[in-house]
Amino acid sequence: MSLIFNNLDLQHKTIVIVEDDLPSVKYYKTILESAGADLRVFENGKEFVNYINSTDDVIDIVIVDYLVPFINGIDCVRIMKRKFRSVPAIMITAFFSEQTRNEALIAGCNEYVLKPVFPEKLFCVLEKFLNPRHSYYNYR
Repeated sequence: MSLIFNNLDLQHKTIVIVEDDLPSVKYYKTILESAGADLRVFENGKEFVNYINSTDDVIDIVIVDYLVPFINGIDCVRIMKRKFRSVPAIMITAFFSEQTRNEALIAGCNEYVLKPVFPEKLFCVLEKFLNPRHSYYNYR
């Protein structure tokens, strides 16, 4: 059984998460796996970059925190976009400054979302990029 929010079905979708906060990882896993998503989780930027440089996997979307060890989220997105230009990147972070938000968007992030992120907002942001024809919400 899987959770479908609005018209978003995450069955057979690969979502990569770059997050070092274990409660946040557990939160994402609970919500997204219950919706049928296939998750790849990396606890630091170095592991993520190694994965990006060595994989040919299909990636549907990336969720990245700004403050992750070794390579920050913005640099992770920059590196990822060299190989996976069309893969949407969503920065979900508790850290906010206008400068950091602008840097993230320039680096290739498609959205910059502040924590805490409730399931409804998470699904709306995912729907915007994974099922844009049926998206009911536009968060900016």
